[in-house]
Amino acid sequence: MRVRVPTAGQLGLSPSQYRTLKRLRTPERIQDFVTALPTNFELQGDTALSVRQTLVQGHAHCLEGAFVAACALWIAGEPPLLMDLQADARDDDHVVALFRRGGCWGAISKSNHVWLRWRDPIHRSLRELALTYFHEYVLKDRKTLRTWSRAYDLSRLDPQLWVGRDDNCFDVADMVDQCRHYRLITPMQARRLRRRDAMEVKAGQMLEYAAPDPRRAAKY
Repeated sequence: MRVRVPTAGQLGLSPSQYRTLKRLRTPERIQDFVTALPTNFELQGDTALSVRQTLVQGHAHCLEGAFVAACALWIAGEPPLLMDLQADARDDDHVVALFRRGGCWGAISKSNHVWLRWRDPIHRSLRELALTYFHEYVLKDRKTLRTWSRAYDLSRLDPQLWVGRDDNCFDVADMVDQCRHYRLITPMQARRLRRRDAMEVKAGQMLEYAAPDPRRAAKY
């Protein structure tokens, strides 16, 4: 679906920042760009950087990468959609940018781990897409993914809230977190999940960008 493309001024981006994102004409190019951003380990405290500040600071965690990807999709004429994946109380949520091809959903995703990344547009529903993250959405040996959200359309918001902003976008993060979610598995199914074995745990420790400590290695 083609949408009205905003200008650099409407988004609050500089001309050079706008050109950077406009060159990313396909979801594949957007994913490559987001992947190449070093991981934001939030060494000075929690952040929810806008698109502009992510480009200025040159790093991103999953939400910030999803903002960048959604903005690039918008500039390319596609709706800026996010999906929130919620874990159980002991683990962190994950956010991806959504796109469609041939009526099927795909996802662009920023993660320092290999598992929670790009998804090809072959999924007939958002639930089907969310399920592809289930097996590797883990905390040590536990599978922790529990819910997925409807597509959250960022074009409903003032771009200054998440694109051209200079302070953190915690309020937008809360809006995404509080939108309607759907249960992926039942409580009984959650109790019966098999723990990951030692080989799977070892494979899950591979990182693209070196983390400063074990806690951040697991989180990002």
